[in-house]
Amino acid sequence: MPKTQVRPSRDLRNHYSDIVKSLKEHDHIIITNNGVGESVLIGYENYAKYEEYLHRRFIYEELQKSKTGASDPDAELLDAAEVFARIYRQIDERML
Repeated sequence: MPKTQVRPSRDLRNHYSDIVKSLKEHDHIIITNNGVGESVLIGYENYAKYEEYLHRRFIYEELQKSKTGASDPDAELLDAAEVFARIYRQIDERML
């Protein structure tokens, strides 16, 4: 089970190997400066999982927006060929 540690910023310099070991054990470390929380360290694996989570959440939210928009009776529904044609036209206009 992950633990959260609180350590002063000077430990980054003085105890880096201990910090890395903790991060490899999936701990989270709050770095403080003058007793005030300043940043959080997480291991690379946890960071990668977090980034994946954010990406999936973004995609889900965008799909929900599309679903809501498509249910609007005034929505203009296009086939894929027309969507790409419009995208290419916009790109061409920007490059002029």
